[in-house]
Amino acid sequence: MTVAFDPILLRTFLAVVETGGFTAAARKLNLSQSTVSQHIQRLEAGAGRPLLARDTHTVDLTVDGNVMVDLAREILESLQRASDYFSNAAPRGRVRLGVSEDVALTRLPDLLRDFIDAYPLLTLELRVGLTSMLYRRLDAGHLDLVFAKRREGDERGVSIWRERLVWMCAPRFRLNADAPIPLVLYPSSSITSQLAMAALNRAGRPWFIAGTSQTLGGLRAATLAGLGVTAQSSLLLQEGRLARAPDALGLPATGEVEFVVLGRSTRLFGGAAALAAVIEQHGPEIWAHG
Repeated sequence: MTVAFDPILLRTFLAVVETGGFTAAARKLNLSQSTVSQHIQRLEAGAGRPLLARDTHTVDLTVDGNVMVDLAREILESLQRASDYFSNAAPRGRVRLGVSEDVALTRLPDLLRDFIDAYPLLTLELRVGLTSMLYRRLDAGHLDLVFAKRREGDERGVSIWRERLVWMCAPRFRLNADAPIPLVLYPSSSITSQLAMAALNRAGRPWFIAGTSQTLGGLRAATLAGLGVTAQSSLLLQEGRLARAPDALGLPATGEVEFVVLGRSTRLFGGAAALAAVIEQHGPEIWAHG
């Protein structure tokens, strides 16, 4: 059976979820409480399952209600993208952007602030994390756009910047030239970790893991403490505390990383398309301020 979900009912449902009750949702939507109740009943009838568990004090989501929250948002955003595209109206709605930590530590906030000022009808949601996690969330439909390193074997996206990783350490870090290299790295599945280890292996340089972290802040702290060296984008040097590893360490050149912006499909619409265009135009400026 095919069920058509009325966007009016979906908006009412989301209002109840976001405000925590029928009365507050009625005030937000300028409707009567009885109308809100009728909308929820019609939506549940169309879904064939209860979406809200009610008692005298609270309104909680059922398991199916939790699923409906994501679906309702996707349906409404799709309708808005279609409306924007065919009416040539200014994009509105929500854009969920994921960025890698090294990008987030740069002038990216300035770029995003300018974007928000230019598109006041859009709501921007930002998630920062490891590249692998961002790709998973994009593929699962939880992000609309990702600005991060290109994942190996993934040809999607528009290239913004290419560079070799830079070996970095604390300014006073010292190591004998023939000593094994202490590495401070993300987990071994990360793009930067794989490039660093591969470069040392090709050069025949012994190494060991001196510190690991799931966050760039953790890697930075361990490296600044003098635990070892790390190989990261030159973006990390912009904050000024880490230094390029001295030539005396004889560390080999790594492979290149490529930063890309990509969406859930090849053709983007609405807010995602507008934000991708801004990143394509101004993204390279992030590296120019290194």
